Amino acid sequence: MNNSFFYGTDHLTSGICLAIAAGQTKGQISPQAAANIQSSWEEVQKIVRSQKPVYGVNTGFGPLCDTHISEKDTSLLQSNILKSHSVGVGKAIPLEIAKIMMITKVQALAKGFSGIAPQTLERIIWHIDHDIIPFVPEKGSVGASGDLAPLSHLFLPLIGLGEVFIHGEKVSAAKMLEQYALKPIVLGPKEGLALINGTQFILAFAVKAVQRLNDALDLADLSGAMSLEGLTGSTRPFDERLHNLRPYKGTKLVAHRLSALLEGSAIGTSHINCSRVQDPYSIRCMPQVHGASRNAWLHLKELTEIELNSVTDNPVIFSAEDTISGGNFHGQPLAMVLDYATVAAAELGNIADRRCYLMNEGKYDLPKLLIADAGLNSGLMIPQYTTAALVTENKTLCFPASADSVPTSLGQEDHVSMGSISGRKLHMVIDNLEFIQAIELLYAAQAIEFRRPLKSTPVIEACHDLIRKHVPYIKEDRLFADDINQLHHLITNGSLVQTANETAIANHINLFNDDDFRIY
Repeated sequence: MNNSFFYGTDHLTSGICLAIAAGQTKGQISPQAAANIQSSWEEVQKIVRSQKPVYGVNTGFGPLCDTHISEKDTSLLQSNILKSHSVGVGKAIPLEIAKIMMITKVQALAKGFSGIAPQTLERIIWHIDHDIIPFVPEKGSVGASGDLAPLSHLFLPLIGLGEVFIHGEKVSAAKMLEQYALKPIVLGPKEGLALINGTQFILAFAVKAVQRLNDALDLADLSGAMSLEGLTGSTRPFDERLHNLRPYKGTKLVAHRLSALLEGSAIGTSHINCSRVQDPYSIRCMPQVHGASRNAWLHLKELTEIELNSVTDNPVIFSAEDTISGGNFHGQPLAMVLDYATVAAAELGNIADRRCYLMNEGKYDLPKLLIADAGLNSGLMIPQYTTAALVTENKTLCFPASADSVPTSLGQEDHVSMGSISGRKLHMVIDNLEFIQAIELLYAAQAIEFRRPLKSTPVIEACHDLIRKHVPYIKEDRLFADDINQLHHLITNGSLVQTANETAIANHINLFNDDDFRIY
């Protein structure tokens, strides 16, 4: 591992964040960041000695902001806030998400406006480097005042409380500290508040969504192109000239990708002079529909990157004499774009379900239900029921959590973002989408068989070959759930998109004409 990233001074992206979480890049504190962190910590000590009231340093929290805390109790105040705010419920969030929370929190604190002690940051980085991940329950944040409950659970192990996962095994933080001969951190003034004020729970889900939705978008174009081949659809609607007349970036990219995936196909050439005037929308309008979801992804990527390099603490410490108690912890900027991305992901599943239905109808010289001997065999009748169910479930998850607000903290926090729910819902929709896409691949691969001996393009044939290594041609009814799970695995492990990309490179096919749609 030769790659290095310097917290607090380098520009963090979703790609770099994921690389740190995967252990491919080493995150560390630069000398400049270390100086900024030390200076900010010293300013907080001055505030304590001066007894000037500063929120969360020598006052209570939330509705207790007018309650003065004595100098001798400022440290106890910070450990108390971690304990009292650790009220999350539900199962543990994925360990990768919890690790991303730590990475993004270090980046925010290392900017040097939070008064965190250097040794506290060093301990968090130790957790990241040793892959010792705190237990964080999935529910309990309203996405304002920071993600208070999940961040409190995330940092309980610093003071010897809570639980952590070591190589997948959950143990108490006390046992972990003993095992590694470490002592609990004694939090100083402002530190507990700095740890739990911020959007890192929402942000971690956003970072992972940038990756997962990107993969789903790439796969949507691939599975859509395969379905088009199975349905002997036209590539004319992907003509660059058409999309230059309505030049949305996402639409232009999808039209380019579909054209590149399908150019030179013998299947496509075989019906070039057919009497069909135009295809149904789910084939013809892929650039417009997939492209709209691409635009939503681009917005998610942009706002996530801004948040990755922001200070979301409160109060912000410019100096002992200059502190601002504001609202940078409020999750609304991410909450809204996550809700937008949820609709974008759901629509990819919606249009894929329609293509599955088309392939079942028995039109365009395909057998009904995509099986030669229908009657004795039900063929692919029922997998589309599953896509219909998943599409409908996704629709119910599209209500924007950010449109709601329930006042908390005795009215002091009277508008909250609910962005934590937005982030979790997006991943639930992507979970369903991946199964919908697996089922579309099952249909498309089968439909292409009825175009033999004609061949498609190198990329589509390579992906078809990969599918057939795991899911054979359907001659009669069998346990299709096994096929769906096999295809789902090819999606989630990235091998299908990887095969498409590698084959495209080997054949000098450019699937991307806009670098904005890449993750760096």
